[in-house]
Amino acid sequence: MARGRVALGVAAFAAPRLTARLVGMGRGADAGRDYAVRLFAARELVLGAGYLLSGPSGRRTWMRFGLLTDALDTAAALKTRGGVSPWATAGTAAAAGTCAAIGAAGVVKDLLG
Repeated sequence: MARGRVALGVAAFAAPRLTARLVGMGRGADAGRDYAVRLFAARELVLGAGYLLSGPSGRRTWMRFGLLTDALDTAAALKTRGGVSPWATAGTAAAAGTCAAIGAAGVVKDLLG
């Protein structure tokens, strides 16, 4: 999952317009949207790199940060009303919810030893 975050972060930072289009957030030029996508990209890069570059005890912390981030992303998608494509909202909620579930399973596995 950490490698996926890094890959997504690199792709979104390098090509924010394409990333936005792929997730259903519009086509064409939109400097504000591209800026927001790059902010998202930076966050994904840091979460993934933090996990990959830390030792075993640090990975637990980064795993929990990732879980919290994905849970908040899911909540944000579920709170979205109008102005964003329903397909984009549903896709984001599903993707973030899936990542949150995977993260929760990892945290539970870690807690149980």
